Amino acid sequence: MNMKTEAPKPLDREQVTEHIKKLDPAVGKIVEMLRKIILSTDKEIGEHIKWNNPAFYYTGEMKPFKPKEHKREIIVFNLFKGRIMLVFPGGAKVNDTSGLLEGEYKDGRRIAIFKDLNDVKSKKLALQSVITKWLTLIDK
Repeated sequence: MNMKTEAPKPLDREQVTEHIKKLDPAVGKIVEMLRKIILSTDKEIGEHIKWNNPAFYYTGEMKPFKPKEHKREIIVFNLFKGRIMLVFPGGAKVNDTSGLLEGEYKDGRRIAIFKDLNDVKSKKLALQSVITKWLTLIDK
């Protein structure tokens, strides 16, 4: 009896790390800095690959909801054509007074755009504030 064993699937964190390593090095540095900021904002933020990009979600307990509502998702990267955008699926619910979040979309998402490492550094506190406000709106 020949049992074939499959290699274990990489952990979500490892998948995100591998994804970032494959990016253009200049973009990868910015994505990695944003990743560290997002994950350091709250211990209940997890990461995985969603829609072929790094994404961050709330890992804590929540009231039941329909999967298509994506209520657990906090941020999904959009790295299309070298632009570094963070998509906040429920961003319209957040009272962002910093001006970080842009766009008015019918589905409730908002976007934050980052040009370079200096832009990330200058927007760090605003980003952490938006994430913290989002976490207070979770239906627990």
